[in-house]
Amino acid sequence: MKKLMVFLLCFLLTGCAPAPAGSAGSSVSEGGSGSAPVGSSQTSSSVQTPQPEPDQSGGDSSQAPSSDQSQEETGSQGQAPQNKEQIIQELVSAMSLEEKVGQMFFGRCPETDQAATASQYKLGGYILFGRDFKDKTAQEVRDNIASYQAASGIPMLIGTDEEGGTVVRASSNPNLFPSREPSPQVLYAQGGLDAILQDARQKSITLLDLGVNVNFAPVADVSTDPADFIYDRTLGQDAQTTADYVSQVVAVMDQEHMGSVLKHFPGYGNNVDTHTGIAIDQRPYETFQTADFLPFQAGIQAGADAVLVSHNIVTSMDEALPASLSATVHQILREGLGFEGVILTDDLAMDAVAQYAQDGSAAVLAVQAGNDMVLTTDFTTQIPQVIAAVEDGTIPESQIDQSVARVLSWKYDLGLLGD
Repeated sequence: MKKLMVFLLCFLLTGCAPAPAGSAGSSVSEGGSGSAPVGSSQTSSSVQTPQPEPDQSGGDSSQAPSSDQSQEETGSQGQAPQNKEQIIQELVSAMSLEEKVGQMFFGRCPETDQAATASQYKLGGYILFGRDFKDKTAQEVRDNIASYQAASGIPMLIGTDEEGGTVVRASSNPNLFPSREPSPQVLYAQGGLDAILQDARQKSITLLDLGVNVNFAPVADVSTDPADFIYDRTLGQDAQTTADYVSQVVAVMDQEHMGSVLKHFPGYGNNVDTHTGIAIDQRPYETFQTADFLPFQAGIQAGADAVLVSHNIVTSMDEALPASLSATVHQILREGLGFEGVILTDDLAMDAVAQYAQDGSAAVLAVQAGNDMVLTTDFTTQIPQVIAAVEDGTIPESQIDQSVARVLSWKYDLGLLGD
């Protein structure tokens, strides 16, 4: 299968016509995902989204990437959009069910047998944590990641959390970064958005040199209260200032071909840590429309590749399920904010989702809700359960195809499927 896919890919790429002269692709206002601006402009004071209807399944909210994109949305490799669509459709058609489901998992990189595991489970990506960088030289990290890529039939997304401040992975190792990455708040205090953007560019360059192609950033949550759990990870400013920050950081990351992930939709607010338990957000829906949604809307308009959904239970949207498992929340993100890129879960190993999974089927619930990728440590158990759910009709294979197409589109825009 690997040889077939490589042959097919090479054939399609060499047969692609060049983009028409003058077509866009380098504008900072356009991103890799081709997401369309929705609602009001990013300078507005609110986002107009439909009121959630908890009884809606949201089953029709996950649509395949549109093939009706304008020439201004030409892919980062210079091919016309229809050739990108052709490549992706041909790849999806050639994949087995096991390969397609594997592409939907952004697994935590295991401590041993990383390359063999990536090959066995056909993973869409690995997320690296501090242990994966600890005490290693830059060349050792490059070699390790290169071995994962060599073992993978389709190039992998290699991600990490390099937010700066309290959440850093690679920059905790002085062999890899000159110093630990400062938080957005520190940079903003030192030099405003200019300092943040300079840092975002250099951070992207350094990570890409190591082989990391996705940074799970920027944090789009709005928090101005130091007592909030999420505060230290945010810009610490109001919604509009945070929206400007998110928009510009996403644009810089896109220029450097570094994958971006907006988090934690629909907005963390003042909720407690979901790593250790359930967080129930009882704020009214209007609060999200006038504040929390603004940075996500700005990031989407700037071309954010992916949006990570939190495990908070947001009662104004869904009283019963965490956002990551709620079809209603995903419908709001798709239809209300117009996001067309990859939606992925926060880590399903967190305690906040444990009680909702029957027989360990958290990933099945996540896919049913509308997630395109599942972030989890327990992918060796979860992948077979998703495959079984497709085989017994619980999850339509057409939905799997749509999600895999979005994942491959992300990889294409990052240059991973280029020649």
